[in-house]
Formats: sequence, C-alpha cells, structure tokens
Amino acid sequence: MKKLIVILIVTSFFGCKPEPKEVTEIDYLKFSENILDYRITPKDSLDKSGLMFSDQGAWFAYGLPDSTSHNLGFSGPFLMTQDNGVWSSKYGLTNFLFGNGYDAKIIEWDENQSYQKSYSSHLELGFQNDSLDVKGTLLFLSGHTALQNLIIKNISDKKITIQLSSSNDLFDIGLETSTEDRQTLKITSNKSEAIGYIKSLNDTIHGSGLDRDITLYYNPFEIEPNKKKEIIISQTFIFPEYSWEQEKALIESVDFDSVLQARKQEKNSQLKSLIDNRKPQFQDNKYAEVLAKAHLTLQNNWRIPAGEIEHEGLFPSYHYKWFNGFWSWDSWKHAVGLSYYDVRLAKEQVKLMFKFQNDDGFVADCVFRDTLIEKHNYRDTKPPLSAWAVANIYKKDKDLTFVKYMYPKLKKYHYWWYNKRDHDQDGLCEYGSTDGSLIAAKWESGMDNAIRFDYSKILKNEEGAYSLDQESVDLNAYLYAEKLFLVELAEALNLNDASQYKNEADALKTKIQTQFYDDEDGWFYDTNLDGNTFIKGEGSEGWTALWAKAATQQQADAVKNKMMNSEKFFTKVPFQTMSADHEKFDPLKGYWRGPNWLDQAYFGVKSLRNYGFNREADKATIQILEGAEGLLGKGQSIRENYHPLTGEGLHAQNFSWSAAHVILLLMNETND
Repeated sequence: MKKLIVILIVTSFFGCKPEPKEVTEIDYLKFSENILDYRITPKDSLDKSGLMFSDQGAWFAYGLPDSTSHNLGFSGPFLMTQDNGVWSSKYGLTNFLFGNGYDAKIIEWDENQSYQKSYSSHLELGFQNDSLDVKGTLLFLSGHTALQNLIIKNISDKKITIQLSSSNDLFDIGLETSTEDRQTLKITSNKSEAIGYIKSLNDTIHGSGLDRDITLYYNPFEIEPNKKKEIIISQTFIFPEYSWEQEKALIESVDFDSVLQARKQEKNSQLKSLIDNRKPQFQDNKYAEVLAKAHLTLQNNWRIPAGEIEHEGLFPSYHYKWFNGFWSWDSWKHAVGLSYYDVRLAKEQVKLMFKFQNDDGFVADCVFRDTLIEKHNYRDTKPPLSAWAVANIYKKDKDLTFVKYMYPKLKKYHYWWYNKRDHDQDGLCEYGSTDGSLIAAKWESGMDNAIRFDYSKILKNEEGAYSLDQESVDLNAYLYAEKLFLVELAEALNLNDASQYKNEADALKTKIQTQFYDDEDGWFYDTNLDGNTFIKGEGSEGWTALWAKAATQQQADAVKNKMMNSEKFFTKVPFQTMSADHEKFDPLKGYWRGPNWLDQAYFGVKSLRNYGFNREADKATIQILEGAEGLLGKGQSIRENYHPLTGEGLHAQNFSWSAAHVILLLMNETND
C-alpha cells in the first residue's frame, strides 16, 4: 500500500513556555470531572460503543483512547460532517509514539503509569515514567477547530533525545489527504463539502504519498533535565460557508493556555448557574454531578449553522445515526433547559426551527443540514410547546427584542392548529398530517405508537390538512398553556391580544375539564370527535391537563392518586408513558407503550407541584433520578428513555431532551 508521509520538523528555535496559569475558581468545574466515560478506540468507522466529546457547536468530536491503544493521542475525530457520523481513524489523526531517534522506544506502555481525565472544558491524558512526564490536552478553539497540546518534560538528570512519530490508517470513508503548505495537511472528502486541516502551530510540514495512510514524523529533539518541550497541533473541519483564511488567522494567533483558561471559566460559570439554582432539597453533591452530566450531554449535541441550518441548535443524540438533525418539540424542550445557563444558545435553538415555518404558520417536524442524507419532514409538525420555551427564555433575561421577533411567528403557529387541525370546528384540535398518512398523524403527537392511536383513522379537513378522528387531551392542554404564555408575551409587548387569549383560554379550560376527564376513572383521556366516548388506557397524556393548570383541584387529587399508585405509575422510575397494569404495557418493545421518557416524567412532577403536592413531587424526583440506571454517578450517559420497572437505560445514549428535563427537575421554579 502506498503511504502518505508527512514530516513535521520541530525547529531548533522552538523554546519552552512558562507554566500555564490555572483558573483559580474551578469549584463547579470539578463536578464534570470524568462525569462521562469517553474511552473508545473505534474498531471501525461506525463503532458507537463509546462516547464522544465536543464543544463550541463543532460537527466533530473526540474520545480518549482505551486500554488497547498504546499511544498518547485522542481517538477520532468522529465526523458528523458526513453521512450520519463516522470515525475518521482508529487511533486518532495525531497520536504520538515516542522513540529516541534510532527507532528504539523510550516509553514502554504501562497502564499503571498513564492517566486520563475529562471535563466539560477539555480532555486530558498523560504518562509518567522515570524519565518523562508527558501531558496531552485537547479543547475546542471554535466550532471549526480543536487544539491539541502536548507537553513533554524531562524529569531525569540526563539530557534526553526524542523522536516523535504518529502513524494512522484512515477508515475507508472517502477521505483523501494532501499537503496544503509547509505547516498544513489538508483532508478532503467525496461525501462532504467540509474540508479538514491538520496544522502545526510551530513546525514545518512537508510530505508526499497516496492512499489513506497518514504518517507524521517529527525531527529528533533534545530536552535538558527539568526542561520541557511543547507541541501544539490544530485540527479543523470547516464547511464552505465559513472562511478557512479567517479561521487560519485565528489559529495562528492563538495562545493555548489562554484558550484553556477561557474554556474553564466559561464552563465553570455555566455549571455555577445550574448548581447554585437547585431547589434547596436537592443540595447533595450527587445532584450537582447529574447537572454536570446533563450540561455536558447538551454540549456534546450542540451544532453551529451549516448547510440548510441557519441557527445553532442541538441534536437529539449524536450517538444514534437517525438523530443527526433538529426536531421541533425537542428544540422547545432543549431551549427551556438551556435557558438556565446559556440564554443565547436557547434563543438560537428556537429560531432554528422557525426558519422552517410555512406562510400559514406550520412548523416542520424535523430538519437536517444535508438533505441528500435525509430530507426535511413536512408531513407533520409536533406538539405546540414553542410559546412555553420563549416565555421561559424571556423570564431569564427580559429581552424584548427576542420576544418581538418571535411573537408573530408564535401567534401564527398557534392559530395554525385551529385553522388546519380542528376537523369539526368545535375549538378542540386533533393531531394530523399534511399528506393524509396515518403514520405521520401519529408522529405529530410525538408519542408515535401510543395505545390511544391503535384504532385511529384519518380524516380530510382540506387539501394538505388532515386530522385523526379523535381529540387529544394533551394537544388541547398544550394549546391552553400556550394561550397563557402568549398572554405574558403580548403583555410584555403592550399588545391588545392578551384579552383575546384569556377569553379563549377560559373557554378551552372548561372544555378540557368536561370533555376529557372521566369522573369514574379519575383520569384524563382522549375522546372521539363528538366528545362522548373516552379512548381508554391510562397514559402520560392524562396529567398534561395538570401541567397546563387546566384541571380542577378535585380532578388533580384523583389524578395524583393514580400517579402515586405503585401498581400503575409510581414504579422504580416513576411516571412512565402508560400504566404498568395495562395489558399492552411493554417497555422493551413498546417505545411509547411503557418506557419512561424523562420529559413525560418531568411534566408529571411539575403537574404535582402545580397543585400543591410538593411532598409527592420531591419523592418522585428522587425516585426518578435514583431509579434510572446510570443517571446518577460517573461514566454512563443519559439515555433516551428507561425501563420503569428495572431502571435499565433504553434506546439512544446522550439524549438531549432527557438531559434538559433533568435540569428542569432540579431547578428552582420559574415558568417551566
């Protein structure tokens, strides 16, 4: 096989730098130490057996090498710039092997002499023997560039000669390499317009060759006793809508220690915002740690604008190949969680989806950077929680400019439901689809295969607008809550719309209390269009009227009793999507027929708090966090959902809306 040989010459003038200044206040950052386990040496390009670290909205990520990788390098990068996420190489584009200039190893790998650490700000790895103390650090300079720093210190009493090298096979994912200039290796892909650059900040690069092999050689250098050598490499993956020349100028002017300190301070401040804002009853450090895990989960799913996407936002999960896009109700939930520590990003997340709003008010269900990989979904939308998100964001910073920008979009979206999803024009809406398909109508609920839709049929309202033949309690509860949030926003803008929303809300509240509530069962259900037949089967939609504050106190008392019943909803991980005593309850096969989704669990807890059941809400919060496997403690990721009886984590790892609702479970009350 032909090889591309790239030689990095460490020139003689490259001197030693002073010790980096440490951030003095890292009390909050410590909660993120090793909170997620990033150790993975991928066996192939699609290996998802480990987790990945990302920051600043980058479309690529890294891991820490596991015990099979005997080098000092970071795994990756994992490229979300192409396909639905693929690893570029097995051992990392710039991993390091140590020789003495004559091909003899001067480090015999011993796991007992090495260490790895991760924080929300950066990754670290290191090695120490009798002669050398080596430390590697990786952080993100921007959404385009990661910086890798290697400090080699001679701790012996003799001068040491070192030959560094790095040899790698790129996975067969369509990448090609070439020399851009004497300091830069260029990486192109036949599957993505993003261009990669590996750049030495201090050294000269030259080389030639073909195929997928990258070999880096550093000219031998000497280190005197108690002296050190520092090497800094940048790795950039940048889309064509951004300027490589501007990014290169930023890289060339960088001071690594300053960037590291800035990242530490940034994450420390964000974590402080979360940890200091906990409810008083959740002050134990284990709750600070789970907030750090939630924060880092959202960070790892953060992406800057690219391709079809014009605003920053969060994937549901980078870890699952079909979740490398942006969904509407996920976005509203992400935004509320983000608002507690990054209001700017929360606003971006909301704006992202409203760039895909039609003239009639409809908002797309999900959208993607590259529609050659996946198409935007305009077959359905998702439950209306956007005004909830905007009202919560506004409560944090009182930014009327943002509210003024969003308000007409929210109003148009709100009334779209009544124009396109009220088949019998009785003021109660139905889930539906734009293409007349039953499956898309079920998707619109967000609760795809919930038992309440088992016998649903589709009805045509008009061309491009179809409804299910049932009126859903959760949809109308969300719309009731939206009216109240729109009142807040209209009043903030001194608009006359508030009285209209209030009148509509009063009428809708009465309908919710009378049509959807079964006095005999003490539960809220969907009904047929005529409103005279309940669609039985106790599910999490039954407490949305409490979340929206649309139930009476008597109704809330009855619903609470069922929620706290251990045979029904108060399971090991309480408040799952359907009652555990139902014959169709099947968490392992059911998706929305039994698993605990933390958004639904949060809505349940919030429902209890809305009606004064704070003791029960605290008890449920503790049981949710302790019952869900791996949610508390270090290492394991936050999952898409959980088995309510065993606590087993199910489906996608690193799930954003789960992380957002962990934050909401623990935060002091606002509008959420």
